[in-house]
Amino acid sequence: MVVFPNAKINIGLNITERRPDGYHHLETVFYPVGLCDVLDVVPSDTCSDYSFSTDGIVVDGDVEDNLIIKAYRLLQSEYPVPPVDITFIKQIPFGAGLGGGSSDAAFMLKVLNDLAALKLSAKKMEELAVRLGADCPVFIKNRPVYATGIGNVFKPLKLSLKGYYLLLVKPEVHVSTRDAYALVTPQTPEVSLYDSVLQPVEEWKYTVKNDFEKSVFSRYPVIGEIKEQLYDTGALYASMSGSGSSVYGIFKTKPEIDDRFDSCFVSGGELE
Repeated sequence: MVVFPNAKINIGLNITERRPDGYHHLETVFYPVGLCDVLDVVPSDTCSDYSFSTDGIVVDGDVEDNLIIKAYRLLQSEYPVPPVDITFIKQIPFGAGLGGGSSDAAFMLKVLNDLAALKLSAKKMEELAVRLGADCPVFIKNRPVYATGIGNVFKPLKLSLKGYYLLLVKPEVHVSTRDAYALVTPQTPEVSLYDSVLQPVEEWKYTVKNDFEKSVFSRYPVIGEIKEQLYDTGALYASMSGSGSSVYGIFKTKPEIDDRFDSCFVSGGELE
């Protein structure tokens, strides 16, 4: 069974409170986008557990630390899951604030639910997904949501960017999520992000903010420069996604970028 775990962007991200356990309360909008990995999972005739092969962007580290395998282990510990052969093509860059690993894990849960005929509800899979990562559950239903809590409490949001164009740019910079949080002072915005994103996209530049940008841009100026370049290219709205390091621009018409983002990972296309 072949599936295509997709990326997401954060439209706005406000850090509203630090919790006693070290986590933070936040508000953000998760919006699915068309940049995808490729995940092929089939019942295995040759192994008693799983096999795992990869292509595309290099996937380093212990395979047991990969969120796809963690998803497999999680279901395996509670349900009758068959041995599987997994082929994975990585196309969503790491450390980009695009949720690639979280999406891979959530799609693995959904694939195994189908392959093993477990008949788990979406709600149950969301409960399992949050054990793999705070933003994993958003990829179960995989539609725009307003998120609060630690990013795992969802409210439906009637937001469509169909007909707009998205340009994603990721420089060769890795931003530590831990460091990004450490440099942010939590505060509650005067206007809820939920209300702000329901305004025209042209207004977002003035009202929809990402609280990580100030500290991340001061430490990695190239990321802030990319945001300004996107505006110079004609973006209606541009922002860093999550804690970075990718930056995206939303355009009314297809942007012409020439070679202005050389040495960066660049992806673009019409939004749905």
